[in-house]
Amino acid sequence: MPLSNLLTDLLDDLHDPGMMWQGVAMALSIAVGWCGARLIRAASLRGKAGEADTVTMGVLNFAHVLSPLLIVALLALAKLVLVKFHISTNVLKVAMPIFGSLAVIRAAFYMLRRVFARHGPVGATILTFEKIFALLMWLAVAMYIAGLWPLIFEVLDDTYVPLGRNKASLAAILQGAVSVVVLLMLALWAGAALEERLMGVQGLHSSLRAVMARMSRAVLIVVAVLLSLSAVGIDLTVLSVFGGALGVGLGLGMQKIASNYVSGFVILLERSLTIGDMISVDKYYGKVTHINTRYTVLQGLDGVETVLPNEMLISGAVQNQSLSNPSVQLTTSFVLAYDSKLEELLPLLEKLPLKVARVLEQPAPGVALKKFSNDGYEIELGFWINDPHNGRGGVISDVNKQVYAMVQQGQLKLAYPARDTRLIDAHIANILSDIAPAAHK
Repeated sequence: MPLSNLLTDLLDDLHDPGMMWQGVAMALSIAVGWCGARLIRAASLRGKAGEADTVTMGVLNFAHVLSPLLIVALLALAKLVLVKFHISTNVLKVAMPIFGSLAVIRAAFYMLRRVFARHGPVGATILTFEKIFALLMWLAVAMYIAGLWPLIFEVLDDTYVPLGRNKASLAAILQGAVSVVVLLMLALWAGAALEERLMGVQGLHSSLRAVMARMSRAVLIVVAVLLSLSAVGIDLTVLSVFGGALGVGLGLGMQKIASNYVSGFVILLERSLTIGDMISVDKYYGKVTHINTRYTVLQGLDGVETVLPNEMLISGAVQNQSLSNPSVQLTTSFVLAYDSKLEELLPLLEKLPLKVARVLEQPAPGVALKKFSNDGYEIELGFWINDPHNGRGGVISDVNKQVYAMVQQGQLKLAYPARDTRLIDAHIANILSDIAPAAHK
């Protein structure tokens, strides 16, 4: 539909009595579509009051896409009705691609943010891409309304690009690229949605949920790639050559990467580590926050995160304080003076850690007389906690404060370092005795 003809038809419609019906139909379509999307959003909020699950958030975000989709559907329905009554629909013909492009833009934004910005703010790269995509879409709509699409497609279809021994038109290349991108985005979106659903299932172990989510996402991506290659017209038998090259690459230069991926699946399947476990690996200690297929994120008690290759967790020794029993024993030591009455103090010291909230009653705290040191009785006070992910130092500090309170109240007497200095050289003693009288003169 050339632009000049469209403008002429629109000017003619201004004098047509049916122009009023087109305006009414378009206004009703916009109002009903917008209100319908709002009602769906409100119904989702009422149905999931107090919950912030992934389904509700997905519906709320998709409501922005649903509004232009409903408007396009209602405009198409209005166009059929007006055509049946022999009323011109030139205004609706212009409005439908405009709202359709708006629906495509919002759908693309929705999928991008669901895939790449699910757990945080939208980055500058995504915002820039969204602006470029919106600009291209509006240019495409403008060219469609101007009637330039057939001419542009003819030029692209007649322009060939050499690809090795063969050649392909720019139109075929662009169609293939668009199909690949669309199918991959759909696969990533479906994988992300499926992952959120699986991670929300409480009846499955967290490691099993992670394995199922990652494997399903990988399968979806592989299927999307195969379908897109078939749609473009690439023979899938060439993948056998690529698979052989990939195998050689894995055997020569990518064995570490492959080992980390295999180790990641082994960790998730055997459930030796789960998110939230407190572990010690080499010189690193902290809580497991993420288990990916290639690496595991370990967050220390100081907040510093360490990225550990999964191979390190398989080939080396790992201390897991939360594998079967999360209880951990902590100790603190101090020295009592030799004139202390241990038979009275030891029962008091055994009950002392129980004044701290995080200390467990069972296993009960214990006191041990480790040795007789030069300064006094060396005492070790042990107690148990079952939340090591909250840190150990705070509990030990609180118990030490209780010991300090007993010292301040006079119930405990800590030993002081004792030093016995003697002059074993008689000559030095004589010299000192001679110096003393001379100093008085």
